[in-house]
Amino acid sequence: MTADEHTPLLADGMQPSAVAETDVDVSVVPKSNTNAGSILVTRLRSRPRGQPPQNIGHRGYKAAFPENTMASFRGALAAGADAIETDVHLSKDGVVVLSHDPTLKRCFGVDRRIADCYWEYLATLRTLREPHEPMPRLVELLGWLAEEGREGVWLLLDIKPDDDPTAIIPAIAEAIDSVPPAKGHPWSERVVLGGWNETWLRLLAEHLPGYPLAFISFSLLHAQRFLKPDFPYPVHFNLFQPALLGPVGCRFRRSAVRAGRLVFAWTVNEPLWMDWCACQPENAAISGVVTDEVTKLGEVLKGPKCGAGGDDDGNECDDEAEQVVVRKMREEYGLGQKIRLYAKAVLLQTAAAVLSVVLWRWLNKRGTRKMKGQRGEVKIT
Repeated sequence: MTADEHTPLLADGMQPSAVAETDVDVSVVPKSNTNAGSILVTRLRSRPRGQPPQNIGHRGYKAAFPENTMASFRGALAAGADAIETDVHLSKDGVVVLSHDPTLKRCFGVDRRIADCYWEYLATLRTLREPHEPMPRLVELLGWLAEEGREGVWLLLDIKPDDDPTAIIPAIAEAIDSVPPAKGHPWSERVVLGGWNETWLRLLAEHLPGYPLAFISFSLLHAQRFLKPDFPYPVHFNLFQPALLGPVGCRFRRSAVRAGRLVFAWTVNEPLWMDWCACQPENAAISGVVTDEVTKLGEVLKGPKCGAGGDDDGNECDDEAEQVVVRKMREEYGLGQKIRLYAKAVLLQTAAAVLSVVLWRWLNKRGTRKMKGQRGEVKIT
């Protein structure tokens, strides 16, 4: 697959959509979400034994290019990425733009919020990092992905909770609808919608029925909610990689795979953890690895130290499975490096566990607070 330099600039013509209903309830979720994105999900879930997980470029190819720019996306595909992860925010005039931060300071050197700026102004900015790139819109990325030769590339969206969900989610739906997909490849089979709390996932299911959904989190505690049999639609998982370690992470992944869900791990930049992701057994597999280091991950996935596609001793995921993988990688990485990386992972796991309760309450309050005003209180069921 090649990535040419032509980037179509499509007119989105978006207008802010009508405000959604104030009560977010299970009854509004379309039944069609039961098989959301079934072709993509089946393809990623049913990869043959020996085939590595997907190489997902984090904000494009963040290690080599200005993040979340067309140069970064082109670079990711040229380096071998299977998919692109990117973040969305909403401009003051309702244009869906690609940016991780809600402010312009870090990437563009301007101390203003995206939500306070019109698209006409945002389009004039250039990244501080070379090559100095403009901020793209979602429609530009979709238009590029719709071009011939890129039909197999899919998109993992991280919809940040900084905007009003009743504004940004309809705007995302309008942006997607405005870009004709490649023939035979509808966007519902190429775009995974990621949200940070239940309220947002329910609204995504309402406004974009038929699209696969992913819960983004640091915490397995909250991810478990979406594996309960009474939850009205399937939710996949885009999770902090250290949270997936150890017996608890192993059991969660096993439950997710048994339920037919995909598990993506972010952000994985160390070769040992890339190996770890590739070496998980089939009954607890990681479907995709989100990384800044697209080329490095591609090299690791060509020949994981355990043998690609899972544990080649036939071990299933259980409380000791991780030690099997560790033993297989010990000779390559050495005990000292392994201890340092695992110590770092344990610290990150502990911090994530402590913060998860606070973050969960904050995220849900954030979604609720932004949906108040004249529309009244939102019921989170």
